[in-house]
Amino acid sequence: MSTDCKFAALSTGVRLAYVEQGPREGLPVVMLHGISDSHRSFDLVRPLLPNSWRIFAVTQRGHGLSDKPEHGYAMPDFARDAVAFMDLVGVERAVLVGHSMSTAVALQLAADYPERVAGVVLMGAFAHFRDTNTMAELQAAAAEIGDNCGGEFALAFQESTLANPIPQGFLDLAVNESLCMPGHAWRGTVQGLVDFEPCEAARRIEAPAAIIWGERDAYCPRSDQHELRAALRSARLFTMPGVGHALHWERPADTAALLRAFIADIEEPALAESAYA
Repeated sequence: MSTDCKFAALSTGVRLAYVEQGPREGLPVVMLHGISDSHRSFDLVRPLLPNSWRIFAVTQRGHGLSDKPEHGYAMPDFARDAVAFMDLVGVERAVLVGHSMSTAVALQLAADYPERVAGVVLMGAFAHFRDTNTMAELQAAAAEIGDNCGGEFALAFQESTLANPIPQGFLDLAVNESLCMPGHAWRGTVQGLVDFEPCEAARRIEAPAAIIWGERDAYCPRSDQHELRAALRSARLFTMPGVGHALHWERPADTAALLRAFIADIEEPALAESAYA
């Protein structure tokens, strides 16, 4: 698959890198990555999804080749970027797929812009960011990052998301993407997560949702998944045995199968026709 990206200059003032696949009239799916990743995070999964879908994988502000403003890393900022991106590419309504950090972005977007969201998939989702050891450690680490994080930190961080080995070339790619994220973006994004209340947003969401969780996730406990499922009005929880936080890297085929099943299950007959502005 070609990994050449395009760039979208948004009304929010940032330029974001992205890739797309599928026909112009296809079912729109917008994929949003975790902290320090990029659109490349979905490279293993996208080839396994239906050719009939119009898929966008977007690199968010502060990450990869996208713009890295000094400020603007609260979850509403990321959500506004995603809506502005949809406006730019002419998508009125889409299924959102968020991993890790972007489960918060997807929840914020679906809560604030319900008319733009046909469904939500949360992979490696948090029910709490505030007052957790994980976020306290990440905040402390982010405080030490200068213009760019070091290779040792990037490797340790990416390996901490895994419960099983992944192809070395893809791990190297993920580490290189982490090296693109400057310290101010790390700190701003981590603070934006700490300030966000996932369950509060989840309770405002009417769109159907799927929660996909790896049972060896070192970041998000099982209890978080049950809290989110209880907060969402219509949610299904899928547990993937033996995998960690980056489940779409460890088991891309299984992840793609769950995405295909859930999205096909919620697909409205007229969605593909009415999804475009």
